[in-house]
Amino acid sequence: MSDAAGFRLSRIGVIMLSVTDMARSLEFYRDRLGLPVVFGSGEFAFLDAGGTTLALRGVARLAPVEEVRTELVFQVDDVAEAHRALSARGVAFRVEPRPVSGDDFAADFRDPDDHVLSVFGKKKS
Repeated sequence: MSDAAGFRLSRIGVIMLSVTDMARSLEFYRDRLGLPVVFGSGEFAFLDAGGTTLALRGVARLAPVEEVRTELVFQVDDVAEAHRALSARGVAFRVEPRPVSGDDFAADFRDPDDHVLSVFGKKKS
């Protein structure tokens, strides 16, 4: 048996979200959020999320949303600027930029399948 004492997980490389309509989700993540598509193949689409890959997986249906279990948080340099830019692209925010810890701010929204996403960082403008 090998010694696992030196082993540790180092980072999350891929986050996978199930989506019910790949075209609609690609329009949201690629066109509204500006994440470039790295690879796509029918059931999957892989997007560059700045050091982490966001993988979309097409499914027939999702379980009903009962509560927030997972939230994708995008680190940004300026939450106010991200809020303005994404709003101009048609992203509807559920929560406007607000202080969440110290001098860090966050604002959140949902994707077409009701996954919660947010922008997080300083509010410079």
